[in-house]
Amino acid sequence: MTQPKKHIHINAFNMNCVGHIHHGLWTHPRDRSTQYHTLKYWTDLAQTLEKGLFDGIFLADVVGYYDVYQQGVDLTLREGIQLPVNNPWLLVSAMAAVTEHLGFGLTATVAAHNPYTFARDVSTLDQLTNGRIGWNIVTGYVDSGARGLGQDGLDAHDSRYDRAEDFLQLAYKLWEGSWEDAAVIADKERRIHTLPEKVHTVHHEGPFYRSNAIHMSAPSPQRTPLLFQAGTSARGLQFAGHHAEGVFIGAGNPEAARESSRKLRQAAVDAGRQAQDLKIYAGVAVVTGTTEAEAKEKYADYLAHASSEGGLAHFAASTGVDFAQYDLDEPISFGPSNAIQSAATAAQKQGWTTRRKLLEQFTLGSRYKTIVGDPQQVADALTTWIDEGEIDGFNLTRIVVPETWEDFASHIVPELQNRGRYRTAYEGGSLRHQLFGQGDRLSAQHPAAQWRHPVAGSSHDSGSVSEEAVSSALQAT
Repeated sequence: MTQPKKHIHINAFNMNCVGHIHHGLWTHPRDRSTQYHTLKYWTDLAQTLEKGLFDGIFLADVVGYYDVYQQGVDLTLREGIQLPVNNPWLLVSAMAAVTEHLGFGLTATVAAHNPYTFARDVSTLDQLTNGRIGWNIVTGYVDSGARGLGQDGLDAHDSRYDRAEDFLQLAYKLWEGSWEDAAVIADKERRIHTLPEKVHTVHHEGPFYRSNAIHMSAPSPQRTPLLFQAGTSARGLQFAGHHAEGVFIGAGNPEAARESSRKLRQAAVDAGRQAQDLKIYAGVAVVTGTTEAEAKEKYADYLAHASSEGGLAHFAASTGVDFAQYDLDEPISFGPSNAIQSAATAAQKQGWTTRRKLLEQFTLGSRYKTIVGDPQQVADALTTWIDEGEIDGFNLTRIVVPETWEDFASHIVPELQNRGRYRTAYEGGSLRHQLFGQGDRLSAQHPAAQWRHPVAGSSHDSGSVSEEAVSSALQAT
């Protein structure tokens, strides 16, 4: 029996700032990213993406700024390298108001939040968007952010994941276990809005967080938001295997994507979940047009505005290495780092061992894989990545806003649809249901499911535990 062709999932990859991934392109005359601080910029973008049937917009964020390269922030400020940067979460209500199906993957750094108040923020947005919220869980990677939060510097790499584990355990208890599904009845005649016996106090005593309170928000459509994660270090793989539903990987070719994908899916299986519980996305840039010649001409135009040094400064923050201290052809020493361990590993694996070789990777202001061609050529490349790389989709980076995503929607989407590789309409429902087709809630194998209460009238629900088990779990420290 022939296997059905896998649909390709696409997120627009963006950030609430001028320069995100492809540094220098904000100077292009057709680019609108300097308007990032206006609502119209975001509402127009959201409507464009929904017309293109994108899964969602994936909004990166960083708490802090890039001051590793040249041991300062001057180049970062001049080039607008993710600075200034605004809060991505405050954009969602406006974008949700002008769309019906578009999902929102939002980055939040664990160390910058308290799980008790953060859980309420997420529940609020999930309610307002009717279940379209995802959280990209990050642990931080720049010392400047830690200093801004009152610390001397970042905690050790694995310790940051330990904090994230504790953060999630408390958040899961609040989202999944504090309020039963039938708690809110809003009975005006009896003057009963919420049944007190169906709202439970969460007792949590962890290594980093403690709480003894009920969740402040009633259950949202998804309860726990769709969970994204991007770490591929050894500790990051373990964390993703336990918690993630969507994982964002960096890969230079389908072979590298396949290697990462298999490790991630095995990590999920090792954690008692299923391989298909993960949707895996690679970062990619696409430059296209009606013809190959038009696409190549556009690409050459983009190159003229890109800043390879801006890309190098961004990468310096990712690795914790000040590349400015090296001559062009002097070998770079990638020692132990407290930043993104996988970034340094990838650079060494690719042979990017001198500043000259690194700059060659950043001709478009970024090291991301760039696909240039007509619709057929781009579709061929994307399907190859999906089929040979064993991934599920892409985070499509912006080069020129909104041109990048308009071109993809008008040229690439129809070609993929003709091949049966892209949706022709939204299915409806929550972001989780859009991606997995199995309802709004986390799967029964996910660790958060242990905190659920049984559905009234049944001995158990999908992924629930007994009343006694939930009561015991909520009382556990």
